[in-house]
Amino acid sequence: MAEAFFNEVAAAIGAEWINRSEETLRRYGENTMPGGDRRPLGVIYPGSTAEVQAIVKAANRHGVALYPVSTGNNIGLGSRSAVHAGQVVLDLGRRMNRILEIDETLAFAVVEPGVSYQAMYDELVRRGDKFMVDVTSGPPQGGMLGNALDKGAGYGPYFDHFGFSCGMEIVLGNGEVLRTGDGALAGSELPNWHVSKYSFGPILDGLFAQSNFGIVTRMGIWLLPRPPAVRSFHFTYPDDDDLAEIVDICRALKLSNFVPTLLRVANDVYLCGSEHPSPEYRPGSRTSISDAGRRALREKDRLGAWTVSGAFYGPSMAAIEPQIERVRAAFGKSGKATYIPHEEALGFHALQVAINACSGVPGVGELGLLKWRPGGGNLWFLPGTPMVGSIANECQRISRRIYAEHGMDYMIMNVCSARFARGLHVITFDRENPDENARANACYEALARAYAERGIFVGRAPLDYHALHMGQAMPAFRDSCTAIKAALDPAGVIAPGRYGIA
Repeated sequence: MAEAFFNEVAAAIGAEWINRSEETLRRYGENTMPGGDRRPLGVIYPGSTAEVQAIVKAANRHGVALYPVSTGNNIGLGSRSAVHAGQVVLDLGRRMNRILEIDETLAFAVVEPGVSYQAMYDELVRRGDKFMVDVTSGPPQGGMLGNALDKGAGYGPYFDHFGFSCGMEIVLGNGEVLRTGDGALAGSELPNWHVSKYSFGPILDGLFAQSNFGIVTRMGIWLLPRPPAVRSFHFTYPDDDDLAEIVDICRALKLSNFVPTLLRVANDVYLCGSEHPSPEYRPGSRTSISDAGRRALREKDRLGAWTVSGAFYGPSMAAIEPQIERVRAAFGKSGKATYIPHEEALGFHALQVAINACSGVPGVGELGLLKWRPGGGNLWFLPGTPMVGSIANECQRISRRIYAEHGMDYMIMNVCSARFARGLHVITFDRENPDENARANACYEALARAYAERGIFVGRAPLDYHALHMGQAMPAFRDSCTAIKAALDPAGVIAPGRYGIA
């Protein structure tokens, strides 16, 4: 069955675009999850939507499961690894890596899955640096299309990467091609497909975010005109329970949209962990970093128990100063916050990451978190919590307790918008130590249960836990996903198991 599939695909797209070598299967199965690597059946590199169609139709005929990835840099959530071993990885990013269009009048780009944040940044700079794309603080080689489909986010005004996409081309599980929005209207030569978000009929785009209903082969992404000046601001707070004050201030600043960026509220271990390995970790240790160890890190890096970062945009640095003074007044009322101005923050490597993120500049600064503990294990737990200070403190106490019970180091950045914050909990562990690996898994599952009991769901999930989180949803939600899957991918060939959808 598998051999007949690969033979048919080779005839359709060329045998040179199929790789089943031992080294390739090993690399594509790698991830940072406690559940272990997932060895694929093979890897295929399509070069066009038509080739994706041919592969999907062959998979239907031969009963082969496909697992599409863009650039495979989803570190902490699964990388390029399929949910289940034995699936064929469809690496869309290797050959489908073209920026198909940049419209400088209406400020949008059209990209294939392999276009990374770095590639788009470089092209925009080459064209005069008139526009910026909202970036993540993750790997610069991360795919823009893949991040948007996984509901990833950045930090500037266009932080909602799926929300600021418009118009998609999708190969459905039955091999048909769907274009959403105005793309559904045949023959149009106007740019409406990528600027008119809400066209006639149901809005189908959302069906293809965090699902396995189809394979997106192109997407429109809106660009922000680059402001002449970006001026950041930063505040440190000394105590863990100061989070309540921080969140309430951030809510007020964001509800009016006075601050155009999101506000990054990172704890000491998150920021210092991007700079240094843990000073207290010992192989086989079953304890978290001590409070004294955290204080020593803060003193060394001149950071706080919490550090707040954001930015303003304007025609010049001087013109932004009144906004800076207003935000200083907001955070300065209690006397607990210490202000770090933009010019000084440029000398803090950990704060340069925030400045880059708010400026649309890709960077590798936060990849240092992978070295906090040895062994290559990394998980993200990503709940969305209300922007209410008392609830924020309640949630951090829940998380700190669970981390401590499992001997993990509490590492979090709260990315604060007006009404909710995404809590980027990082679990870094020695994946090669069976006991520590098991404790990391138990820590994640305990967090997932505790937050669900409070009515708080995650926004994204590592591949080890797709089924767990789908099981937490109400039956009507699960049944609806199953019904849509049956309609759009009746043979179930696209990524069975992704996000818990069989």
